[in-house]
This record gives sequence, structure tokens and C-alpha cells, in this order.
Amino acid sequence: MNTPFFIFIIIAIIGLIGFLAYYFNGKNVIIRTLSKIPHKPASSLKTNELSKVSGKALHVKAPLIAPYTGRKCVFYQILIQQKVSTGKSSHWKTLVKEESFQEFFVDTNGDFVIVKPQSQPQNYICHLVKDQKQSSGSFNDPTPQFVSLLKRYNINPETYFGFNKSLRYSEGVIEIGERITVAGVAKWKTLSEPLPEYPYSKIAALESEGKTKLIITDLPEVLPNHGNR
Repeated sequence: MNTPFFIFIIIAIIGLIGFLAYYFNGKNVIIRTLSKIPHKPASSLKTNELSKVSGKALHVKAPLIAPYTGRKCVFYQILIQQKVSTGKSSHWKTLVKEESFQEFFVDTNGDFVIVKPQSQPQNYICHLVKDQKQSSGSFNDPTPQFVSLLKRYNINPETYFGFNKSLRYSEGVIEIGERITVAGVAKWKTLSEPLPEYPYSKIAALESEGKTKLIITDLPEVLPNHGNR
């Protein structure tokens, strides 16, 4: 095998790996999947039909509080990592990966859909925009708020010798009132008890069914008319 051809093969393999990593990235899978499902208002959902709605997220009960920003929300994802050196190389080690959620409404212009994610078994896939980030390092002191968060998770921001650890934090949430998109199998539910601020006896729900999981995201590019904004 001659050298130019060998180099071409190596470049092609690297390119293919890069393409596959991009194509099967969780965010891009969600965008492609949602693009195939038409948007509908809650009032137009048909039972057992795979459907997608976009609207404002509203809480059913007392909202969650995001760990760092204190934002009221119905879903949050956080990640705390530390840079660890091993010889001549280094990598980011995950110290905390936390996800918390509750059932919530999606308000599609006054029509409500209820969504009930669950973890056992997990009935959803979710991608949240990580819009809050913090970091610390040798020449980057952590803010008091970041130190407080680290201590909450029993993480010392300093090494044994008093130097700052290389740490980074990211947080994504679905805030109360934030516009989001949810897809799932539509069902109509009869309410055994009235829900606050909802005067009707039936409500549309989006659920998982079989291999079809709920898709939950606050990605702006999947909102209707995003390109016209």
C-alpha cells in the first residue's frame, strides 16, 4: 500500500468517525426526530397518535429549584467535572451528574397538555440547553456562589496544598413559563380530581408507549416559526 493512499484512508476513517459522532449526537437525534412530527395544539391531539406540542412549561405542584441559579423549574440537569491529569494527558472526570424533574403542563395558547416523565423505568429522552456555566482553576478563583454549590455536594474547591482545583459546572433547566417542545403518544385523561387553574374534566397527555419515549427539550431550533424570529 503506497503512502498517499494510506494517508487518504486514515483521513477518510477520521472523517467518518467525526460524521457519525455528529450525526448520532443526542441533540441532533432529537432535532431530526422532532422534525418528522407535525406541531399540533393540545385541542387537536388524537388518541394514540404520535404528536408534538410546543408551548409554555407550567408547574402542576410546587416547582423545583435549580441548584446553582435558584431558578424555579420543572426539570433540571447539572454536571460537575474535575480536570484530572494522568501523566502527559488529562481528562474531565464527572463528580456529579444530577437530573431532577416533576410532572408539568405545556400551555399551547390556553390549551393544556400534561407530561409525566418517570425514571423507573425511564420513559423519556431529554436535551436541555446548558445556559449557566461556572469554572475554577489555577488563575480562576471560584465565586462564593460556586463554592457554596460545591460544598453542597461535598466537593472541596481546593487541593491539599491550597490551590484551586480545575472544576467546571453546567446547568440546564426548564423554567416556569419557558417555551419548550414535547413529543409523545397522545392520550385523553379523565381527571378524578380538579387541577389548579384547569376547569375541565378531561386533559390531553403525552406519554411513552412501547419503544416510543417522550421527547422533552427546550432547544429553540425546534420551536415553530423559529427561523422567522
